Amino acid sequence: MRILIDAMGGDNAPGAPVLGALRAKKELGVDTALIGRRELIEPLLGGESVDIVDAREVITMEDDPSTATRRKKGSSMAVALKMLRDGEGDAVVSAGSTGALLTGATLTVKRIPGIRRAALAPVLPNGARGVMLIDCGANVECTPEYLLQFAFMGSFYADKIMGCPRPRVGLLSNGTEPTKGYALGKQAYRLLEKASAEGRINFIGNIEGTDVMAGGVDVAVTDGFTGNVFLKASEGMIKFALGQLKGVFYSSTKNKLAALALKRDFKAMKDGLDVNKVGGTPLLGISKPVVKAHGSSNEEAIFSAIRQAVNFSRAGVIEEIEKNIEHMRLSPEELAGMEETK
Repeated sequence: MRILIDAMGGDNAPGAPVLGALRAKKELGVDTALIGRRELIEPLLGGESVDIVDAREVITMEDDPSTATRRKKGSSMAVALKMLRDGEGDAVVSAGSTGALLTGATLTVKRIPGIRRAALAPVLPNGARGVMLIDCGANVECTPEYLLQFAFMGSFYADKIMGCPRPRVGLLSNGTEPTKGYALGKQAYRLLEKASAEGRINFIGNIEGTDVMAGGVDVAVTDGFTGNVFLKASEGMIKFALGQLKGVFYSSTKNKLAALALKRDFKAMKDGLDVNKVGGTPLLGISKPVVKAHGSSNEEAIFSAIRQAVNFSRAGVIEEIEKNIEHMRLSPEELAGMEETK
């Protein structure tokens, strides 16, 4: 197992990627390759032996995501993706530009044949084993077929990696009734209902935003625009709630004593909601494992993303998608029918 790490991607590069790789080597026993500027990486290794692939260019947040990996073919991200395509590693982890990574993975590594669009599918911490949100920003404009494929891909990932046999798949909407939602959601509902009736996924119907974090679903399916808004709102609310709770604990001597007594429980709760411990966001639909770590990832977050990439590589999710692709595509007649019912 060899994980390719974009050492120049993210706000804390190259420090966080290097330290995360060293920890992964020690605790997970996996080989890693750090792709980036050798003279910046080597001093951080502390004498440890880790493969370094020298890449002189860096993709920044100012670069156009749609052309970044093509214009900067010598960048750490582009080189890592090319190595993955050519079989020189088993997975790529990057905390760099999300748009550039998605475009680069699509153009270089390629999508699984038959998959219309790759999707960003983070596993959100909810105090239990997590809930997958798919898509969270890769595809702002979707078709019903995209959402059908998202449901299948998310279901396979939840089953094989999240430990959810027959994962509950819900369609994010503004109400639980089948008649709720906009045109895209109503059309997708019918496709998901049909797939569920055939026993291919476990579709539980429409879900509201409150159901996602409350444990009522394992895979929440939506378009990238709605998913991204939900994701950012959830992250903000978690930070706000933890900050408020901390403020309460330190507001008086009595509360400080209570905080001391609850310190272990409070830490366990924080850990259950910590995005750094969950890992990164898998790009589902790409023909080989690619994991996007958060741009502000620290050492722990990079380590978690590497661990996630290892699990992704071993679990057979991509093989499961390939095996079921015929059930995830609409016939020309079905596509025409969708157009007529818009």
